[in-house]
Amino acid sequence: MAALARAELTLLGRSKSTLLAAVLVPLVLPLSLASVVEDMEVQDVGLTTGLVLLPAAIGFSLLFGVYSALAAIYTARREELVLKRLRTGELRDAEILTGAALPVLATGLAQSLVLVTGSTILLDIPAPEAPHLAVLGLLTGLAMCAALAAVTAAVTRTVESAQVTTMPMVLVSMIGSGVTVPLELLPDRLASFCELLPLSPVIVLIRGGWTGDLSAYECLRAIAIALAWTVLAVFAVRRWFRWEPRR
Repeated sequence: MAALARAELTLLGRSKSTLLAAVLVPLVLPLSLASVVEDMEVQDVGLTTGLVLLPAAIGFSLLFGVYSALAAIYTARREELVLKRLRTGELRDAEILTGAALPVLATGLAQSLVLVTGSTILLDIPAPEAPHLAVLGLLTGLAMCAALAAVTAAVTRTVESAQVTTMPMVLVSMIGSGVTVPLELLPDRLASFCELLPLSPVIVLIRGGWTGDLSAYECLRAIAIALAWTVLAVFAVRRWFRWEPRR
């Protein structure tokens, strides 16, 4: 797995388009939301501009830097018969997929740490009240996005079409998971539905890590939803992931 991860890291550095989407896009997008968030009445629900932009920045990192990038990588390796050849060796299926994902997951983790540091300095965000919840939300998001990327790759024919097949997850998460608009600003019924979306519990845990106002029930509910999506995605990968090229 270490050798596979090193090889994937080398290939990631050579793929300029994937590297651009994984590194630069999540750093630029939150800046474009700053003026929009300032016009929202987030103070009425006990939030600040910084407490909206920081989870949004990490959400963008998970969506573009991990989920979209990894879906394209899995698709490319399958179509190039790399995954098929690896299955003839000693690695098991889970180890192959995990090894291929490690560089992207490490990049997403490092990027999130950079975003936290930059946001703390530039947006004057205080130290998190419950840092363990923020860490739990980030790690859960990384695992979930990796599993969902493998599911998306199973229905993606080419690397080019990965830009289309990942779009529903990206758009739904950006609009309904509290990334661009906090769920606290939505009507109660709509917010209750949006809480069940894949990325919503991750944003809830990360934001709750800074505000420290999550109750035990809200915390357990978010963890349960995140775990349910992750388990469902893992089951779908074991059942439907394709190791042969899609012709």
